[in-house]
Amino acid sequence: MPLIEVRSLTKIFDLSQSAFGGRPAADHRKEVRAVDDVSLDIYQGETLGLVGESGSGKSTLGRLILRLIEPTSGSVRFDGTDVLQASGPELRRLRRDMQIIFQDPFGSLDPRFRVEDVLAEPLVIHEDLSRDARRRRVAELLRAVGMDESAMPRYPHEFSGGQRQRIGIARALALRPKFMVADEPVSALDVSVGAQIVNLLQSLQREFGLTYLFISHSMPVVRYLSTRIAVMYRGKIVEIGTTLEITSQPHNDYTKSLLAATPEIAV
Repeated sequence: MPLIEVRSLTKIFDLSQSAFGGRPAADHRKEVRAVDDVSLDIYQGETLGLVGESGSGKSTLGRLILRLIEPTSGSVRFDGTDVLQASGPELRRLRRDMQIIFQDPFGSLDPRFRVEDVLAEPLVIHEDLSRDARRRRVAELLRAVGMDESAMPRYPHEFSGGQRQRIGIARALALRPKFMVADEPVSALDVSVGAQIVNLLQSLQREFGLTYLFISHSMPVVRYLSTRIAVMYRGKIVEIGTTLEITSQPHNDYTKSLLAATPEIAV
């Protein structure tokens, strides 16, 4: 059974809503189908790469799966639980098990909080730990992402982009989730630092048994990290298959164009 089951998931944004309230006439309404009738499965322990150009709906799909935004229609099941119907203690459990790594390592960390407080926050909310136990867990998280305890009293602005992304990954790991959405986690970093982050994600997947939805516009990065690849275009999944199938025998014209734009894996 898949860990994640997405069925007919749709998100329509109404771009014609007036800033002063009220709604336009139906014939003047402008709607965008950011995610359009998407169905897919994600299996325990795999990395499903979600690739497509900017504006294709990738990030919206990731946030819908985590229920960070509400869908217009469709369903999401996580480990057999209906995510969109969950509430109370059930939703709280899902929040522990499903986490996100954001694209921007500069904007995703609160600049007012020390690193120790950033990493301890989910533990304060979800776990009944003493202060000493929380400090030990924070130190463990930092070591897991290749940093050490010297980072704890410092603030996010004191770190490089790659270090901030490591801190963001540590925060996502804090509650020992089963599933992570990695939303363009290396696109704001230079190539060498991005490669280090990708290798870190691979290492953490092996160590913690993680399942990833890895979102990117870069086919080479997706090919390197993913077990399977889903190609998204204008809100729809136009092709999905194993990494080898997608990169060596694509069927969809859009997939072919993505590959052709990447010389080292041109078909």
